[in-house]
Amino acid sequence: MSWHESCGIFGIFAPEEDVARLTFFALFALQHRGQESSGIATADGDNIWLHTGMGLVSHVFDEECLSRLTGTIAIGHNRYSTTGSRQMMNAQPIVVESAAGKIALGHNGNIVNAQPLRQELSEQGCTFFTSTDSEVIAKLIVTSPGRTWVDRISHAMHRLEGAYSLVILTHDSLIGVRDPLGVRPLCLGGTDGCRVLASETCALDHVGMEFDREVAPGEIVVIDANGIQSFLGAQMDRHALCVFEYIYFARPDSTIAGRLLYWAREAMGERLAQEYPVSADIVIGVPDSATVAAVSYARESGVPFVEGLLKNRYVGRTFIEPDQRIRQLGVGLKFNPLREIIGGKRLIVVDDSIVRGTTTPHIISLLRKAGAKEVHMRVCAPPIRFPCFFGVDMATRWELLAARKTVPQIQEFIGADSLGYLSLEGLVEAVGLPPDSLCLACLTGDYPIPVQLEMDKLALEALPRESMRPW
Repeated sequence: MSWHESCGIFGIFAPEEDVARLTFFALFALQHRGQESSGIATADGDNIWLHTGMGLVSHVFDEECLSRLTGTIAIGHNRYSTTGSRQMMNAQPIVVESAAGKIALGHNGNIVNAQPLRQELSEQGCTFFTSTDSEVIAKLIVTSPGRTWVDRISHAMHRLEGAYSLVILTHDSLIGVRDPLGVRPLCLGGTDGCRVLASETCALDHVGMEFDREVAPGEIVVIDANGIQSFLGAQMDRHALCVFEYIYFARPDSTIAGRLLYWAREAMGERLAQEYPVSADIVIGVPDSATVAAVSYARESGVPFVEGLLKNRYVGRTFIEPDQRIRQLGVGLKFNPLREIIGGKRLIVVDDSIVRGTTTPHIISLLRKAGAKEVHMRVCAPPIRFPCFFGVDMATRWELLAARKTVPQIQEFIGADSLGYLSLEGLVEAVGLPPDSLCLACLTGDYPIPVQLEMDKLALEALPRESMRPW
């Protein structure tokens, strides 16, 4: 696996609670969605207070800074960069001032027409302080016509193209917004006197909130002292929930579109075992996102599951650079095989996906060095042949391994004894949603809205023809 997750967002309206502290713990639950930077903004009725920093939630916040984030409303954000470089100035939430008032905004997704909108806003006199599409969204909202924030947001939604789930803070209200395609998840919940918005239901569980419902595609939810109001901001003929929320991004204890992620991943492993059986001694998963699928593959196939590969969850989440000798260990820093368990065994290795093909060959090599007799690779996603433009830092098209190689060529490249990808039909069946309600663009090239692929086409044309697979 070699990509970055979507960002995680959270919002809370709770006049009787310590909203900054609750947001802090909710961001802990959403840490898997972004580990580059974190931030919290609060509103007390008059002012908006902000604290952001680079690193994990536990690195960015302490008791002192949380005590300064006073108010009755808060939003929080964990970031992995999609549009915008990895710099402190790009940490969110972002605060924007205007004649209409001040807002703070947290964004999960990616706007495909951010550059022309940025140019247009610059020509109108807007000054940009970050390189993110999130600032483009915020500036577009505050400069849009309308009497209320709902009017301005609705107007902006008709200009924005791409994926965006938003939490927005004004001096007296919390607003949730989901793009009309519904690419990224956003849910609503709470308890008496407290309402929350979150990327995933697991964040609600961690702060003792009940799940009510999902924010609908194109919906604007306004939460203030008068309660909750719902507005239709924009509408499209189809929905396009990102299928990789089910495969990789979301936690298995989250529910999206009525489906617990655990059950979806279990169904993927079961279907993989049906589509690609092989004689072997043990099944192992590449932790953590493939573990559930590996267990169900083992149960369906009758081959025992073991934890043959352990993961150091903190590698890659530190700002301390390893020296050259440690750096050369590569994937061995992240994964450690249990030699006594896998030595002399024929392994079935279940992983969630293969993107660039940079990690998988090292994992297989690591297992062989630990004594594995055979390594059979099974993948919970079909071959990824097209880049994502909706909030995943995946790769350009020419970097995607399956865009350049056939399945037999990939098997040879990664050094596996056999290779099986879950079929598209099997994946959709495991997810349990109609295919026309999902975004499958990275697998099929069928994007829910037009995107610019010319540069990727030129790059592919420069490759040897025999290394390319038709799509």
